[in-house]
Amino acid sequence: MKISKNLAVLPALAALGVVATSGVAQAAVETETAFVFNTFSFLIHGALVMWMAAGFAMLEAGLVRTKNTATICLKNIALYAMACIMYYLVGYNLMYTGVDGGFIGTFSLFYDPSAAEAALIAATDKTAALVDPVVGNKYAVMSDWFFQVVFVATAASVVSGTVAERMKLWPFMVFTMVLTAVIYPITGSWAWGQGWLAGLGFKDFAGSTLVHSVGGWAALTGAILLGPRKGKFNADGSVNPFPGSNLPLATLGTFILWFGWFGFNGGSQLALGSAADAVSIANVYANTNIAACAGIVAAMMASQVLFKKVDLSMSLNGALAGLVAITAGPDVPTPLYAIIIGGVGGVLAVVAVPIIDKLKIDDVVGALSVHLVNGIWGTLCVGIFDGGDIVAQITGIVAIGAFTVVATGATWAVLKYTVGIRVTEEEEFQGQDKAELGMEAYPEFGTGSARL
Repeated sequence: MKISKNLAVLPALAALGVVATSGVAQAAVETETAFVFNTFSFLIHGALVMWMAAGFAMLEAGLVRTKNTATICLKNIALYAMACIMYYLVGYNLMYTGVDGGFIGTFSLFYDPSAAEAALIAATDKTAALVDPVVGNKYAVMSDWFFQVVFVATAASVVSGTVAERMKLWPFMVFTMVLTAVIYPITGSWAWGQGWLAGLGFKDFAGSTLVHSVGGWAALTGAILLGPRKGKFNADGSVNPFPGSNLPLATLGTFILWFGWFGFNGGSQLALGSAADAVSIANVYANTNIAACAGIVAAMMASQVLFKKVDLSMSLNGALAGLVAITAGPDVPTPLYAIIIGGVGGVLAVVAVPIIDKLKIDDVVGALSVHLVNGIWGTLCVGIFDGGDIVAQITGIVAIGAFTVVATGATWAVLKYTVGIRVTEEEEFQGQDKAELGMEAYPEFGTGSARL
């Protein structure tokens, strides 16, 4: 935008109260205007994060084999729906209501608009007496819930890709219900809900640990109890690659995730009512973007050195690794720090893959190397690059990891030894699309499909 156009909009901005008075060290706008901007930030950034659900669906659909594509698409849209319902029913209150420095919130049901907001919605005449109590909250109650709920779905999406191609549909949905209603909210309450970790000084700006590592630990316990896909590992420990069905689709999914990540990190400023907030969000956007850039370039170079080829799927995961790594501290002062954080993240994502393979843990889409490994790395970076307390960061990583492993491991085990979590060997060979859905994502390529 040119200078002349900037000058032209100044009177309009001044009329809205956007132009700050010199010497004022607080919000640069009137209270109601700040309320509107804060609410808008929650809603638009939440919508961007919701779009990440499509990114995960496309990424995973491209990295699984053709015979499991429809199933993974269904799991991704269904887990989003389950996460939203459970977070409304119990999850939000468990994470944010009445934590007060402790370990858990309340088990009260439902999270609805406040009484003041309900009165304002119902009123025909929106008087100041009705507006003022609402505005005093600084943002609309349900805008915060909407922004928070899309993060819950992200954690569950991490799990779906790791356990793909052999995990039963309905047990997976039950696990998602427990993860999003109870496990994720409890760990989230420790930091974002102003629980005991927040009191220690633990910092996780947008969720490298609280979202991505939690999803990663849940995926790890699931992959161990579920076991690898048939034929993935040989007796001598060598690995048989199972190439994805559609790498262009996986690439599209990566771009969508990258795009949605601006909402993930930018919205975590949690306000847009002042010039300081606007500057901070701009800095977060820039750092988020360049960390992803560094991650993909570093992953390309690492795969060339280690495997003598540039692997597309690892390069895509390098971009995501950079994004996960910067998520704990996207408010670092300059993009140079973000390049270092994202670049190291991209290398870690590549290096971790053969290590995980040696442990005979079958991670279909590489989610463990992206979300778990780099969730840990990104959280440590807050203490290394952003002035955080490194002891508090390590404490948070260990505590959240330990709790998530125990809680998710127990949940997977109960499901495994009751209803079972794995499809039969015959169903795995046939593919889950036919076995569980009775359909195919690409029917024209099926051996028994009708031809036009």
